Amino acid sequence: MSTGTDTSKSETNALAPVADEAAPRSGDAVADWRGIAGEEKEVTVTGNRVLAGRSRRLLLDLIRPYRKLTALVLVLVVLENLLHVSSPLFIAHGIDAGIAQGAKGNWAPLIWSAGGYLATSLVGGLTLFAFLRLSGKLSQSVLFDLRTRAFTHMQRLSVSFHEQYTSGKAVARLTSDIETLQQLLESALNQALSAILSVLTIAGILIYLDQGLAVIVLVGFVPLLWVTRWAQRRQRAGYRRTRGAIARVVVQFVESMGGMRAVQTFRRERRNESVLAAEDEQYRAATVMAMRGMGDYAGLTRLLGNLTKVLVIAVGAWQVIEGNLAVGVLAAYLLYLNEFYDPLDELAQVFNAYQSAAAALEKISGVLEEEPEVQEPRDPVHRTEVQGAVRIERVWFGYGSRSGSDTEEPARPVLPEFDLDIPAGQVIALVGATGAGKSTLAKLLTRFYDPVGGALYLDDVDLRRITDADLRRHVVMVTQEAYLFSGSVADNIRLGRPEATDAEVHAAARAVGLYDFVRTLPEGFDTDVRKRGGRLSAGQRQLVAFARVFLADPAVLVLDEATSSLDIPSERLVQHALERLLHGRTAVIIAHRLSTVEIADRVLVMESGRIIEDGTPADLIATTGRFASLHAAWRESLV
Repeated sequence: MSTGTDTSKSETNALAPVADEAAPRSGDAVADWRGIAGEEKEVTVTGNRVLAGRSRRLLLDLIRPYRKLTALVLVLVVLENLLHVSSPLFIAHGIDAGIAQGAKGNWAPLIWSAGGYLATSLVGGLTLFAFLRLSGKLSQSVLFDLRTRAFTHMQRLSVSFHEQYTSGKAVARLTSDIETLQQLLESALNQALSAILSVLTIAGILIYLDQGLAVIVLVGFVPLLWVTRWAQRRQRAGYRRTRGAIARVVVQFVESMGGMRAVQTFRRERRNESVLAAEDEQYRAATVMAMRGMGDYAGLTRLLGNLTKVLVIAVGAWQVIEGNLAVGVLAAYLLYLNEFYDPLDELAQVFNAYQSAAAALEKISGVLEEEPEVQEPRDPVHRTEVQGAVRIERVWFGYGSRSGSDTEEPARPVLPEFDLDIPAGQVIALVGATGAGKSTLAKLLTRFYDPVGGALYLDDVDLRRITDADLRRHVVMVTQEAYLFSGSVADNIRLGRPEATDAEVHAAARAVGLYDFVRTLPEGFDTDVRKRGGRLSAGQRQLVAFARVFLADPAVLVLDEATSSLDIPSERLVQHALERLLHGRTAVIIAHRLSTVEIADRVLVMESGRIIEDGTPADLIATTGRFASLHAAWRESLV
């Protein structure tokens, strides 16, 4: 089923600049970081902590099912690091003891040093191999779960979310943001763990080898910590901007492609190019800023490291000359210093990937924290058989309002204090000018939205107490934009009943007058309709949608401008099918074509969210009211 919102929104947004996804606002010390559809509107100190905490909770939650594998990966990386950092000790022993003993004819210390160095290298290589294999499996499992969770959650969210959150942003969350996290988990995480362990282990070994030289190294490490903290704050803000910027680029691209007919019809190519160029420039500028911050961090760490090495060489050489330090120890010390600062260079690269991934994870976690406005009932009433009686009691609704919300100022009511009774099996038609509230009423009947006040009942059961699965089984909506998925004609007809047999699919097609046309297709019912049903005309897509409903066999049917895409011959063809489809069902038909209204038992004329006329088509035509005027104008148009 489709509400028809996506297409119209795509064509509209393709003609206009995309609103800033995360534009910061000045003011409060505490961030109002929850904006429309989970986007962060403000970044402050408190907001940073909230976002970072939210991201960490999500990452820990994703890793929790793989605790044993994660523990094994950590053991392997610790073991590989210990083997790696022990190598210079064998070199120091070989220089100081092995050479001296070898000169006296005792080669055992030298052989032992060489053998130990070789053994640690071989075992370290095997350990690294196992670590990379297992960490790759772990990262792919986590990313698979995250992608599945995000996609599943987005499908659960209410129509109101998807009417505000553009398809381009959803694509960005599931592609570029997850790919950024993948880069961190697959390569950068390995480097980060090894680098951190190397720094800690080597720091201990340096203290063990010579406390005096270790003081120089540790004193030089203090400004490194300050530089790291400074760079972290700077780059996190920069990468938040890059994630927002790339999302806006994807939004503009996706929606321009989705609304290409409107773009080409109104010659908006150059306008869209300029909008995309502006968004791309924002992304480029944000990325350059983030990369500049990474370059500053890497350069400062290298400078501080080299200054520390110069001091260690000078002081160490003086101690060797004075006889207070062995040459082998100084050689090992210098080797360890390289091993100590090289990981810091790696950390600069990892830090860059981490900041980008953290910003991406914040965006994804924001979407995952969104809750459906239309909630599943806590005490559901299961109905296997439904008669189809519909009752609306004192319902009022306005877009932007939330049922039961005390924190949000209600929007202007679209339906003010609405009452309506529809007996089971009755077919009613809603007519009225655009904006009268007809489609809003249809969305409430199908529970795409909940009313702000009042209640809707199906067979005397509040819709809010019926599970979504039961409601979708008994109440079906067909919109003006009949959305078809890539796949065969038969698969699209089976959408509401995947278990239906071929014979049932063919019978549904016959019932709506679609069968003969499908038989002319190259592969009949197995013919691929292609993306969005592009192989079929608008009228043919609508007939497939009718066959889909006929097969689903709901008790209540809502038709929202469902025949507007049909030409006159197709409309005449489908009229008899509609009468058969509507027989014995409760139906609400929203239509501007009054030929569709003629099959209704009852007509409701709506204006400003209220019913101003109610009666049979014949009775209303006999009056001088609004419907009579509409009917007269329609008859004249036929002439």
